[in-house]
Amino acid sequence: MDLTKIKTLGDLKIAGYKSLPVKEELRKNMIDSLRKGKNPFEGIIGYDDTVIPELQTAILSRHNIILLGLRGQAKTRLARMFTNLLDEYIPVVEGSEINDDPFNPISKFAKDSIKEFGDETKISWIHRSERYAEKLATPDVTVADLIGDVDPIKAAALKLPYSDERVIHFGLIPRSHRGIFVINELPDLQARIQVALFNILQENDIQIRGFKIRLPLDIQFVFTANPEDYTNRGSIVTPLKDRIDSQILTHYPKSTFVSQKITEQEAQLTNEQKENIFVPELIKQIIEQITFEARESEYVDEKSGVSARLTISAFENLISFAERRRILNNEIKTTARVTDLIGIIPAITGKIELVYEGEQEGSAKVAQILISKAIRSVFEQYFPNPEQIKKKQAQNPYSSIVNWFSNANSIDILSSMSDKEYSNLLRSIPGLQKVVDEYQPDADENLTLLFMEFIIYGLSEFSMLSKYRLESGIQFRDMLSSMFNIGSDDDLQEDEDSDLFK
Repeated sequence: MDLTKIKTLGDLKIAGYKSLPVKEELRKNMIDSLRKGKNPFEGIIGYDDTVIPELQTAILSRHNIILLGLRGQAKTRLARMFTNLLDEYIPVVEGSEINDDPFNPISKFAKDSIKEFGDETKISWIHRSERYAEKLATPDVTVADLIGDVDPIKAAALKLPYSDERVIHFGLIPRSHRGIFVINELPDLQARIQVALFNILQENDIQIRGFKIRLPLDIQFVFTANPEDYTNRGSIVTPLKDRIDSQILTHYPKSTFVSQKITEQEAQLTNEQKENIFVPELIKQIIEQITFEARESEYVDEKSGVSARLTISAFENLISFAERRRILNNEIKTTARVTDLIGIIPAITGKIELVYEGEQEGSAKVAQILISKAIRSVFEQYFPNPEQIKKKQAQNPYSSIVNWFSNANSIDILSSMSDKEYSNLLRSIPGLQKVVDEYQPDADENLTLLFMEFIIYGLSEFSMLSKYRLESGIQFRDMLSSMFNIGSDDDLQEDEDSDLFK
């Protein structure tokens, strides 16, 4: 039977409908999901063995919950997915401002309606998406915003005294009755406003100004916050924290593999970009490694955190940078290159909070340092470490490449270079393809060229070649000869460490 076709309280009783408190409803549907092997938090990656089980436990315990973690850890997304555990529709007294349960009304309007009309009281049905409310905590949030206040306009319009309950204007929390209410960034809420939440969490009711009426609200509360010690903007007052039943710690992805899955899922790409821009696994690894390097960097404030949005934005920028090159060269398809990482710097600079040393370097320079470290870290996964070869005095596979540069040779890898020019340039360096063939024998033509470019970058990161920023790309030279040529070329922009990304 389609219950949503029922329009009166009497018919609802005949149908045998039983209403549940919202936390019991969530618990019932969570049990059903667990038995059927369904995941109500679909699309949340990396929390299968940590956060998700703790959330499931808290819901089964009918707890109010706080999600505690640094920015970009999917706290708000998790909170919004609680609606997946609500019944699709529930009945309310028609016209009620606070979703009154026809079997357990709490507002004067609903009580008077049922008293007057009895079983003929009209009911309506609200979808679970309408049972979710969210508020970002800011210093200007007031008790009236959250709980309510006397509305003088309503009093004047209805010609009622301020002592009449009908002049109350309900805030967000009463309007979330029988639903889910989320407060994001709870520490940003002023302490006196946090105090106003005590009674709601402990006694499940509210009191507005001097009115004697108390409303026993039925709400699932979910709060999100950065750890108290990690924010200078405020903190959660201890009595409020004590009233929140379950505290669940979120975290960043534990591996670049998990981080990469998140990036690929969340990146907003057009169909044209997906079809015409190929991003090899190597480039994806470097982008993910940048975030891991940032979280360990001495220049980045670890207490602020580095959001997963950094890699998502960086990946989108990389695609667009390669797409721009493809369009300029009138090419149908292209493959992302290491040089295209220049294009992701703007995606990094706005998403890292720097400590004093980082501010001294500048955000762009720190971004370049992170890219440099990421390239160096990933290099060892594909090719031998040049420093280890030197220590072991083993045969050096890079010797012919380095020797070629030692003979006063250099190359300019321009950011707008066509695929043909790119190929001809890299194949002109003796010994370069031989290294790729030896250590990456399964690489196809496009991937071979990428690995050849990657080796050049890798050798510069291990100080076997020097690297300079041109206005339109990167120049690689011999390390030793470049020491005697510093400042001799006006068209070259040299970084302090003779390296673009160091």
